[in-house]
Amino acid sequence: MKKEELAACLKGACSGRRYTVKSAELERVLHISGTELRKLVNQLRREGVPIASNREGYFYARTAGEVYSTIRQLRLMVQGLEAAIHGLETALEKFEAPAGGEDP
Repeated sequence: MKKEELAACLKGACSGRRYTVKSAELERVLHISGTELRKLVNQLRREGVPIASNREGYFYARTAGEVYSTIRQLRLMVQGLEAAIHGLETALEKFEAPAGGEDP
């Protein structure tokens, strides 16, 4: 229900980068948390709904360029997560292996 409501809200009132809406505003209007909003956006994107975003918030993409811009932003996030994972894997080398070879 909230997912469809979010999609309709963005498509109807926030179509195109020019009409970007802040996350806090969507949370307030839809009565959901930031975590729930991000989950819903992710679900809609997985279903092929062109929910775009930038530093200012979310909007319903009107052009392929707006979608590509969001894809670039997401790829940068993936690279950042990969770097964090690598750093944590490096940190693991500083810990002793548990007795019996089992993970903690």
